[in-house]
Amino acid sequence: MSSKLRNFFLLFGIAALIVMAFSFEDGYEQIRRNIVSAGLYLPAVIGVWVFVYALNALAFQIIVNHGTHDKHLSYRHSYKLTVSGFAFSYTTPFGFGGGPYRVMELAHYIGTPRAMSSVVLYSMMHILSHFCLWTTAIFVFIAFYFEKMQPWLWTLFSVYMVVLLVALVVFRYGYKNGLIVKLYRICLLHIPFVKKHAKKFYDKKIEAMEKVDHDTAYLLGEHPRAFWSSLACEYLARVVNSFEFLFILHAFGLPIGFAEALLILAFSSLMGNLLFFLPMQLGAREGGIAIIVKILGITTGGVGIYTSFYTRIRELFWVLVGVGLVKVGNKRIMR
Repeated sequence: MSSKLRNFFLLFGIAALIVMAFSFEDGYEQIRRNIVSAGLYLPAVIGVWVFVYALNALAFQIIVNHGTHDKHLSYRHSYKLTVSGFAFSYTTPFGFGGGPYRVMELAHYIGTPRAMSSVVLYSMMHILSHFCLWTTAIFVFIAFYFEKMQPWLWTLFSVYMVVLLVALVVFRYGYKNGLIVKLYRICLLHIPFVKKHAKKFYDKKIEAMEKVDHDTAYLLGEHPRAFWSSLACEYLARVVNSFEFLFILHAFGLPIGFAEALLILAFSSLMGNLLFFLPMQLGAREGGIAIIVKILGITTGGVGIYTSFYTRIRELFWVLVGVGLVKVGNKRIMR
């Protein structure tokens, strides 16, 4: 990636940090007021993500290094790209920023099509790991909270299982055949006012898009063990993420167990992903937390707002780290 583009990402990240700081209800005053009372739990919440990102980085490294090229991405650089990539995903609508950043950093070494295929594969793996988390949460809820099952919950879980089956079929097709060309044809070649320009781009870039699809299918076809290892790392990252809510609610004086923490994470994650178009998922996760704690019988008020403080501070910290890493360690990312 050129120095000018890195400077652009750096400036954008700084601007996003300022916006995030003022997204608190009372701005800096709320941060100052609560930072002392947070105690040792706040470093624990932030520290959980050292391990979450470590697993994310390992999953990304496995995918990149099993592509159709002879380059090797070191774990150290994979961690850097992971933290910075998620920083830009946090701060952009639809989580759009992280993918292009990673592509541009890798493209210099392995070419744009291979870089795109690696990032697309990782994005699909990341989404699939969320489905694994949500499915686990359903079985945990039924196992530990069966007495709370109501007709609407049985209906909701049944609908989810149907959606899961459809998603698995789509993911299987995508991993075996690629999705870029198919999605481009479906989504852009039939939209009025867009299809004319989209057709010109399609005719010009069809070979590159087919290359991305070929590289996407390569991992599952030629390296199934790498595929499952990467998915296992991503799923384990989601499970480790549960400790964030375990620490937050313990700080709130609610001695919940790991099962409850996993359920809260899964539901807040589901709500955040349903409203993925919101930058930083503003309000979505807090609403999800408020709903699930009520279902679990945790009646203490303000849980959603309280957890929001911890998660926003955690995001501020890691976005700051990710933005700072944009200008650090960029020599020979791949060997």
